[in-house]
Amino acid sequence: MDADSEEYPMLIAQEGPLKGQRWPLSHTLVIGREPSCDVVIPDRQVSRFHARLTPTREGVILEDLGSKNGTHCNGNELSGPVVLQDGDIVQIALAQQFMFLVSDATLPLLDEGKRAGRLRLDERSRRVWINQQLVTPPLSAQQFRLLQALYEADGEVISRADLIVAVWGEEQAVGVSDQALDALVRRLRDRLAAVDPTHQYIETLRGHGLRLDNPPL
Repeated sequence: MDADSEEYPMLIAQEGPLKGQRWPLSHTLVIGREPSCDVVIPDRQVSRFHARLTPTREGVILEDLGSKNGTHCNGNELSGPVVLQDGDIVQIALAQQFMFLVSDATLPLLDEGKRAGRLRLDERSRRVWINQQLVTPPLSAQQFRLLQALYEADGEVISRADLIVAVWGEEQAVGVSDQALDALVRRLRDRLAAVDPTHQYIETLRGHGLRLDNPPL
């Protein structure tokens, strides 16, 4: 892959027979079982011509080509063309998963005054790195908002009430229970532990709230 390919959005194979391979979306890519396809998935669940990715001025459009077993984006089966967003997960039948990235997964620049920690977060692309390894698949929207609130506090404790507002918003926060926040914290801890099981990043201070313990690299 030449250096210029990093200027283009990328399709990166996740779970499945093509895991680890990547394709720059500099032109239309057809995905299918047929050897003439741009991305060939050798699995009987995959139709000969299964799906198509087309770069346009509006973004990269994903469409299903009338496949037998369907194409999903973030768990939702396609009923028509969709414009992919950074970090979207594309599933071809049950055979192959891809991640779509608008640009290469390089670490974001640090905000001025913020020290470099093991965990890094980029608000614009909603991506998270631990020990310079990209967390994939991306965090859910709620998980990301929770982590972002803790990350921006830079080690300071945030009350549970303030975290609920940060995740669910002012209007919805009234009906959110402590149990719902606890469940979200558990899921987020599990996602972070899957990348770095040696450290618990989210610390609970009973009677006070939560803080992010983000040791230096």
